[in-house]
Amino acid sequence: MIRLDTISKQNGHQILFIEAAAALQRGEKVGLVGPNGSGKTTLFRMITGQELPDEGQVSVDRGVTIGYFSQDVGEMAGRSAVAEVMDGAGPVSEVAAELKELEVAMADPESADEMDDIIARYGEVQARFEELDGYALEGRAREVLDGLGFSAEMMDGDVGSLSGGWKMRVALARILLMRPDAMLLDEPSNHLDLESLIWLEQFLKGYEGTLLMTSHDREFMNRIVGKILEIDAGSLTTYSGNYEFYEQQRAVNEKQQQAQFERQQAMLAKEIKFIERFKARASHAAQVQSRVKKLEKIERVEPPRRRQAIAFDFPTAPRSGEDVVSLKGVHKGYGSRRIYDDLDFMIRRRERWCVMGVNGAGKSTLLKLVAGASEPDQGSVTVGGSVKMGYFAQHAMELLDGERTVFEALEDAFPQAGQGSLRTLAGCFGFSGDDVEKRCRVLSGGEKARLVMAKMLYDPPNFLVLDEPTNHLDMATKEMLIAALADYEGTMLFVSHDRHFLAALSNRVLELTPEGIHQYGGGYTEYVASIGHEAPGLRS
Repeated sequence: MIRLDTISKQNGHQILFIEAAAALQRGEKVGLVGPNGSGKTTLFRMITGQELPDEGQVSVDRGVTIGYFSQDVGEMAGRSAVAEVMDGAGPVSEVAAELKELEVAMADPESADEMDDIIARYGEVQARFEELDGYALEGRAREVLDGLGFSAEMMDGDVGSLSGGWKMRVALARILLMRPDAMLLDEPSNHLDLESLIWLEQFLKGYEGTLLMTSHDREFMNRIVGKILEIDAGSLTTYSGNYEFYEQQRAVNEKQQQAQFERQQAMLAKEIKFIERFKARASHAAQVQSRVKKLEKIERVEPPRRRQAIAFDFPTAPRSGEDVVSLKGVHKGYGSRRIYDDLDFMIRRRERWCVMGVNGAGKSTLLKLVAGASEPDQGSVTVGGSVKMGYFAQHAMELLDGERTVFEALEDAFPQAGQGSLRTLAGCFGFSGDDVEKRCRVLSGGEKARLVMAKMLYDPPNFLVLDEPTNHLDMATKEMLIAALADYEGTMLFVSHDRHFLAALSNRVLELTPEGIHQYGGGYTEYVASIGHEAPGLRS
């Protein structure tokens, strides 16, 4: 259905693809993986025809419709979210727009003279709208938006008033409503809360077309795809199975390749030793020449490429008191909206609380109250003795000074630290070599998140308050963070929509629901087992 035939592509000095080949068949669900900058977005753009390969060919079967969701959603304003989503559904959206215009004209007293013509035209357009199943389309558009977390008010409000994250959801809804023959989804799991993520997972499982997607959420990827397409050093390799199988198979392949490499190196060393030893002896001249020719013909086995892995190293934090934070009789609201009424909550040393709740339940508000970034309207928030807090807020990345370099940002935060220790810190968080000289304004979302974490963790806190810490991290960085936090001996309070992160790190769950606040003594895995679903907004 979609074929990539010996494609080569270069961006500036960077070679992305060298005679790479792959094929996507009808109905396949494929995960696209590869290091940052390896060419995943370029591959999407070549399939959609927005870019051309330097060599080779990308071919799509005649009549195949493609829907492409990218992180660059463009400008949206002046229409409702529903209208914006329906606009992506092809001819029916144009008919819907004319129908709306005619309805406005029919209600306008100044159009009285033309009313007969307007009514006649309205009848024609309405018949065409019904023929295209337009009324069902609006219902489906609302269903998709509802699944992605939109309230009725947000669906009908001006899309221009929405934040960037919600506009991303509108752009995603357009593609989902379109139901093309093939969907290309570049990080669709970004900007979604857990409920919306699980809804999207179910939607894509039921989608019958071809799917090619990237995602930094391993659980999401695992549950949807049955095949992995890997970009590595210019080539495309296909693995049958989900992401977990791909990881296992890749490790097996690397181990086999390393063993082959070592065997060949030992054989080569033995042959070279023989040649060096006997090359001056006339009696062995024929044997030496034979072995030289043999070596020239041998196809060399390359050692497996080692991916650069970031290792977070947490210095041991000083021990806090047993009572880390106590909230007593806390009331908090915004205007007429009440978030908390008479909340009592205690966090003790080495507890790892994950906070669950639908959008607007008060997850970030609770973290702000605990971190002192927001004050309660009534009641008290008391931080215990010897508690040293590190707070990762969703807006923390916006507070970086865009003109400072990575190294200068660390120097500003720790003026007493030596250059060597700051460079080591930067290296632990993935900033090596010239990366430390990048200005903050050119950093990607993931790089900014890593820099904020480096600043937070250099002088180690014994209590971490983390609001969606993995939002912008790629899969490898996320794995390293999870591994480091698993060994962390302090206390944690966190919000995350990443189920792998939740399951690996929590030992307590605080669930915020309209019916009340519930505490669970086990981690996220036990919580799911006890309530029968993966998030508070879902019902079995």
